[in-house]
Amino acid sequence: MLPRPVVLLLWRLLALACLLLAAVGVVLPGLPTVPFLLVAAWAGGHGWPALERWLLAHPRYGPGIRRWREGGVIPRNAKWAATGMMGASTLVIVFLTPMPLWSKVLVPGTMALVALWMWGRPER
Repeated sequence: MLPRPVVLLLWRLLALACLLLAAVGVVLPGLPTVPFLLVAAWAGGHGWPALERWLLAHPRYGPGIRRWREGGVIPRNAKWAATGMMGASTLVIVFLTPMPLWSKVLVPGTMALVALWMWGRPER
């Protein structure tokens, strides 16, 4: 078992790494922002309560994090955006990327499973 200060540091590093990835996702198309914010808030809840409170109170991203925590809610517009990005990614992978055949099947297949799961989530 690790000492408590080390555990807290690891939770904080995970939260910071996810915040950094979320910030990159704001400006880089195809990299999602909200899933990284969800993980950052979760990690913050374990090792950085002030960060968790800040994320939950954030005017733009806080409501989405709270809706996810309360019932696994994914808004319809987010579902459409994610589905569109996964579709575009599939086209790039299948037609423009020199990859082995197994990966051209596995990656789009995984995205299809994620899309099915996502569309089964509540919207409100």
